[in-house]
Formats: sequence, structure tokens, C-alpha cells
Amino acid sequence: MEVAGKSERSFEDSEANYGGALEVVSIQNEEGMIDKGKPDNYRTMMQSYEIPFEKPKIFGKRETLLLAYQTIGVVYGDLGTSPLYVFSSVGVDNPKEREILGILSLIFWTLTMIALVKYVMIVLRADDHGEGGTFAVYSLLAQYVNLEKSTGRQFRRLASDARLKFFSTQNGGKVINSKTKELLEKSATAQRILLIVVMMGTCMVIGDGALTPAISVMSAVQGIKSRNSNMSQGVVVLVSFVILLLLFLFQRLGTSKVSFLFSPIMIVWFVTNIMIGLYNIVTYYPAAFKAFNPYYIYYYFHEYHKQGWVMLGGVVLCITGAEAMFADLGHFNRKSIQLAFCVLVYPSLLITYTGQAAYLIKNPGDIGSTFYKAIPQHVYWPMFIVATLAAIVASQALITATFSIIKQSMALSCFPRVKIVHTSQDYEGQIYSPEVNYVLMVICLAIVVGFRDGTQIGNAYGVAVVGVMFITTCIVTLVMLVVWNMNVLLILPFTLFFALFEGVYLSSVLNKVPQGGWCPFLIAGIFMAIMFSWNYGRQKKYKYLARRRLSIEGLNGLVSRVNSRVPGICFFCSDLISGLPPIIEHYVTNVGSLHEVLIIVTIRMVPVKTVLLSERFMVGKLEPKGVYRCVAQYGYKDAPNMEGSEFINQVVESIKDYLKLTGTYSSSIDRSYASRNAVAESNNSVDEELQRLESAKNTGVVYVLGKITLKTNKSTGPFEGLVIDKFYRFLQNNCRSTLSTYNIPPAHLLQVGMVQEI
Repeated sequence: MEVAGKSERSFEDSEANYGGALEVVSIQNEEGMIDKGKPDNYRTMMQSYEIPFEKPKIFGKRETLLLAYQTIGVVYGDLGTSPLYVFSSVGVDNPKEREILGILSLIFWTLTMIALVKYVMIVLRADDHGEGGTFAVYSLLAQYVNLEKSTGRQFRRLASDARLKFFSTQNGGKVINSKTKELLEKSATAQRILLIVVMMGTCMVIGDGALTPAISVMSAVQGIKSRNSNMSQGVVVLVSFVILLLLFLFQRLGTSKVSFLFSPIMIVWFVTNIMIGLYNIVTYYPAAFKAFNPYYIYYYFHEYHKQGWVMLGGVVLCITGAEAMFADLGHFNRKSIQLAFCVLVYPSLLITYTGQAAYLIKNPGDIGSTFYKAIPQHVYWPMFIVATLAAIVASQALITATFSIIKQSMALSCFPRVKIVHTSQDYEGQIYSPEVNYVLMVICLAIVVGFRDGTQIGNAYGVAVVGVMFITTCIVTLVMLVVWNMNVLLILPFTLFFALFEGVYLSSVLNKVPQGGWCPFLIAGIFMAIMFSWNYGRQKKYKYLARRRLSIEGLNGLVSRVNSRVPGICFFCSDLISGLPPIIEHYVTNVGSLHEVLIIVTIRMVPVKTVLLSERFMVGKLEPKGVYRCVAQYGYKDAPNMEGSEFINQVVESIKDYLKLTGTYSSSIDRSYASRNAVAESNNSVDEELQRLESAKNTGVVYVLGKITLKTNKSTGPFEGLVIDKFYRFLQNNCRSTLSTYNIPPAHLLQVGMVQEI
């Protein structure tokens, strides 16, 4: 049961007449002990019914090293295999020595500033208690800024949220108030723009999840043609198709098993690349490291002018997969990702690119297939096998990230319900979604068959990569302003530098839209339509429920008209956080009876990582006899589960604790000044109510779930009609229902349908 210092109303007083006011009563004092003055035999729900819940995990050195080992196989596959296609994607023929050094200098500084400085040093710190990705950052912002104008009133902040373990509202004990926060809270337009930007960033990451496997595997398999020019491109496409099919089918084993299999492959990949890179540097051009001097960037643009700007679309591929460091943060932890990058990944990439540049200085005509041409003859085929395996691993980073961000977006009603499977008992963030996995598989295979060429896929990939990074810069800037409360003079250098840096790359890759760059926009557009339609429909549904919610007087009238109260407990499931759902009236009108105990339950998704069991339930007693209100709170990493007796016992025990603490039924009594006599007189009533609850629980439980279908009328505009009647209804009918998402037992379910015009 959620605890507060004293008796406190969780919802606005103006909504009390609609059953929205819940009493949240403390069961602990400031030291965490049971309040004095309670009977010796008094036990709270957490004492009498201990249920294990996940506590924040503290990682020691051994666990961090183990996670760092796993990140090499999951997080850094994409970034680590970028040497397969970067030089060959630049699009220059027979470059001169200084031009090659200029390209290497661009690669070095891009990799250093974006991957090392921006992501490893800064962005990884913008996490929500260990969770990364665009929606995790959005959830973090929602803990500081009331964003209900864009997400809907079902996600509005409550006064009790500030007491949640993982809800951050303070910085060093000081409540943050900034002009940016005030602007966001007052402006519905600003909130909608922020939500659209977050959605777009999420959709671009999903696009990355489909493009990464395609370009990585095709670039690796392309190595066969470098040794056998007579081989047709169709063979490359077929081999790539089969490899990718097996990769996606392999995902159901989970992140942990995948990473333990993939990490050794990537370690071999990084080590062998370091050895070959050093060999090429010593053999062909020992002075290649001088390219780290930014002077060669100036020479590059001086030599190529506008063409140099166009060729940046190939250079930017050196940071493909950098976003996975942030998106996959929830699967590991910050230190493990930073450790793996700084110790192995970053040095390996620098040496590999430098070795390739050294080879090209002596063999400029081989730039079209740089990676395989730079491999010494006697190790070519072993490296081909390693490269192919590494390319398969590279696909894992963004696939894993896609699972995470979709689960986060589901919690804020920004994505339709899909099945989420937790694949690890040790690490709560390691998940798998079969529906998402197979959709990505179909898109990825379609890209391979449709493009049939790594160069065009590279054009599409560059657009997706830079788009996501630019959006991340914008969102992290908001975190600096609102969450970190930094001085504007310290924020401006970060924002201006990276916005300009990434803006130049973005303008370059947009130039390649006709040559395949349209693909990520198409993928993002499809998923954007899905996310927007679902979010819009859910908000409309909630507004409809709120307008037609039942008042306390109406509930009293319904209960008084009921001829019989049958034994047992009835859970009325509702989306309304404050107020009584209209489905109750619909149910009573058609059924004509009520159970002995009614509990109106709302599953509330809080924009936090997780909600502890001790904070989960907010309960209250409504005026009619045997009627209660319960809000069960969950974070975006939690999995609501009503199946079995566990949920029932938790709710019933929370209500019992509430009754014991208040000592009376009526929520209108001011308990701070209640006399001892008044409390004593209520003891018999409390005992009877406790016995009634226990008896009803033992008799049996039924769940009543309303299924409301919205349809527009003739006065509705064409846009709203298209979204509600076509897109939202299609998603509602074809995606997972509340029944399967919350694991409501079908044998105890009564579903009541309602069709309403809006």
C-alpha cells in the first residue's frame, strides 16, 4: 500500500463527488517503522503477505565486468562492424594521399565527438534510473514537468508521485522551477511538439532496427564477390536472406543467451582488426596517425568543396550504432557500456580505420571494397568468416534496443499492446517481443530483396542514424534545462556544437533521399501513424469516460436499486484514475445485481522505471456499503498481472490495512481530531467489514471489463473520422487486448461491450 506521512487526498477535491478521492494512509513513520499506538497484533500487508519484488540492483566490479563483456556482443556489434562499409560508402574514386588523410581525420573526429564525448560522457547520464532511449528520457521529463496536455489526463502527475522511490522531482533537495518547465506546462502546443519529436525519434530507432541487419550482413557477404567476380549479386542476396532469417528466429532465446554467444565473436573481431590495422600501418604508411590533426579536414573540404559535403553521407556511417549505447542502457548499466567502449571498442576502431587509410594511400583504386582488399592474403578466408559472424552480431544492437523502446512507449499509451517476454531472471531489462521481432524481420528481408545493393541501403541507413542523433541532442538539452538545472551558458556550447555538427551531416544525408534515403522515412512514417493513431484514440476514449463518469450520488442510487448482493468480490476494471466508470451503470442496468464487495480497480502507468510493491496500491472506501476504490500503480518496466491469487491478496490486504489504520468507514471524518470514543465505537463495524472482505475473497472473484468501441458521427471532421474509425479501430481489433496484457483470468472474466459516438 502506498504510504504518505499523514492522511492525504491523492486526487483533486473537485473530483471527490465522482469517487476520485482516495485516502492514502501511512503505515510507516520516517524511520521506516510501524507507527506507534497500533495494537501489538496489528500487521501490515507487507508483513503478513510478503511478496518478492525487484529491488534496485547494485553492481559490483565482477558484475560490471560481466556486463561489459556482454555489451560487446549486444551493444557494440553495429558500431564495431562499421569498418566493413565506411570507406567504400564515401563515393570517391582514386583519392590522393591528403584526401584519404582528410577522410580519416573526419572519421576520427566524428567518432570521438559523437560516440565518446556526446554519448559515453554526456548522454548516458540522462537516464531514468538506469533506463535509456528516447521514451525513457521523455518519462524522466514527465517526472519534472506536468505533460498531461500531450499524454492525456490518465498520465497526469499526482501529489503522491513525489514519494515514489523512482520518481525524481528534486535536485539536491531543491525543487526545480525553470522558465523552460513553466513554458512546457502552460503550452499544449509545446507539449505536443515534444511528444511528436519523441515519437519520431522512437520510429527512427525502429527503422535502424530493420536497416542495421540488412547493411551489416550484406556488406559482409559481399566479400565473396571480391574474390570471385563471376558470382552474381543474386547469390549475395540469397545468402544474406537466409542469415537474417535465422538471426531473427534466434531472438526468442533472449538477450543474455544471445550476448554470451555473440560476445566471443566480437572480441575476436576487435582483436583481429587491431592486428590487421597495425600490420597495414607498419607495412604501408607508418605516419597515418598524423591524420588526427584537424588540418586535414580543412584540406578535404578545400579540395572537394560541395562534393566533399555530399560525401559526408558516407563518413557518418562510422558512428552507426552509437545510439544503441543509450537505447540498450536498460539491458546493462552505464559503467559497463562506458568500460567496454573505452577499453576495447574505441581503440580498435581507431586502429582499424587508420590501417585501412594506410593501405588506401598505396592502393587508392581499392577504395570500393576497402575492408576485404586491406586484409592480407593468408588470413583472408578466416577474416571473411569472422566478418560474416560479426555482421550477424551487429544486427543485434538495434533489434534489442527496439524491444526496449517499444515497451517504454506502450506504458505511455503511445504504442499498441504487444507481447513482452522477460528473458532473464537476473536482469529485468532484458526482454523480447515476438510480434515486434517478426515485423522487423519482414521489413529487413524486404529491404534486402528490394535494394539488392549495400550502397543504397547505406544511403538509407545514414538518414536514420543522423536523424536519431539529432533528436537525442534536442531532448538531452531539455534534460539539462529541466532536470539537471544547469546554467544556460553551460548548455549552449553542447547544444550549439552538436546541433551544428549533426546538422551538417543531416543536410548531407538528406541529399541522398532519392538514392534510397526515402526508406527510413517510409518506415518511420508507418510507425508514426501507428503510434499517433493509438495515442489519439486512447486519449479520446479517456475523455469520453471522464465526461460520462458516474457520481457518488449516482452510485448510491444504483446500489439502492439493486435487489440482491451476491457473495464474492467483483473487480470493475477502469481506465479512469479519478471517478467511477460508466460501465458500472451499464452493468447494473443489464444484470440487475451486484456482488457483496465491489472494488473499482484502475491500472495506472506511472512515468517511472518501476513502482515498488510497498508503493503500488492506493485504496479508499466509497460511501455505499462494501464498495472500494483501488489504483494499482506500475512503471514502464513493470508487468501488471491479475492472474492467480497474488493480485487479489495484495488488493484485499491493502484495503484491510486501510480500514485498520483509519478505524472507520467514512472518509469524511477528520481523523486527525477524531475522539477516542468515536474510534472505539467504529471498531465493531471495522471488524465486521474485515470479516466480510475475507469471506468474499474466499467465496470467489469475478472481473468485469468494459470494451468500449468509439465511432464518429456525421459532425466529426474527416481527419478524426479517419484516425478513429479506420486506424484506431483496426489497431484495437487486431492488437492484444487488456485481457491478455494484464493477464486477467478468462475463467473469471465478464466483458461488457459498449459502442459510443464521439
